[in-house]
Amino acid sequence: MSFQGKQLPAELVETVVRLKNHYDEERKTGKFVSTKDAAKRTADALGIGIATVKRIMAQYKKDGDEVVVRIKERPGRPPSSMCPIAQPIVRKFIRTENLGGRRVSIGRVCKFLSSKHGIDVPKMTLWRALNRWGFSHGEGRRRNSLKEQDRIIFARREYLRAKLANRNPDGTLKRPEVYLDETYINKNHSCRFTWYLNEDGPLVNKPSGVGPRFILVHAITEDGWVGGAQLVFEAKKRTGDYHGQMNWDNFSTWLRP
Repeated sequence: MSFQGKQLPAELVETVVRLKNHYDEERKTGKFVSTKDAAKRTADALGIGIATVKRIMAQYKKDGDEVVVRIKERPGRPPSSMCPIAQPIVRKFIRTENLGGRRVSIGRVCKFLSSKHGIDVPKMTLWRALNRWGFSHGEGRRRNSLKEQDRIIFARREYLRAKLANRNPDGTLKRPEVYLDETYINKNHSCRFTWYLNEDGPLVNKPSGVGPRFILVHAITEDGWVGGAQLVFEAKKRTGDYHGQMNWDNFSTWLRP
């Protein structure tokens, strides 16, 4: 590296002075100077230890005969702040992994930031950042894939568009909106808790079994239940999903009496 025409650093100026003084002392000792131990001569000239010279030269050879200046990290606790650009990167990564059904851990996020974006961050620093950014660590639950099917997404969008189209500028309805729903109940359904006399004990003469299953269908508006819209009928099955009992035949008969 050439310093011609440049301001010399103070450290280099000190090195020049040390070398010049050392060589002057060598000249005073005699006409001939031993060059057998270059490391010792360098250490004596610079006022450092021989081990230090050897360590520097070993690192110099390891770096491909190049001088690489390494800044020593400050001792103590690791940095407590995250790079601002990391937040959207982490948010996108975690969402993508969750949608793909892959478990996300602090270690995986650290590895992703380091390998893909060159951001090295301690795990504890990342943990604190995730809490500040609104993330939580808990038990993952299976996402209902039916909700994300294209036909369901399109139907939901059409439903929302229809609701917005039925609104006046002040938010009132242009036409009445009727909401439909169905549920079920078993004949012997009752609350498990009751008052009883201590000397009699909690023995209640309740029927055994759940009894027949009844399907209930009704309609409601913002003004209340729709008169005459209630439908109650006995299901053919007492177990399993009751939605199978509310088929098109039953629904169409109820909707168009």
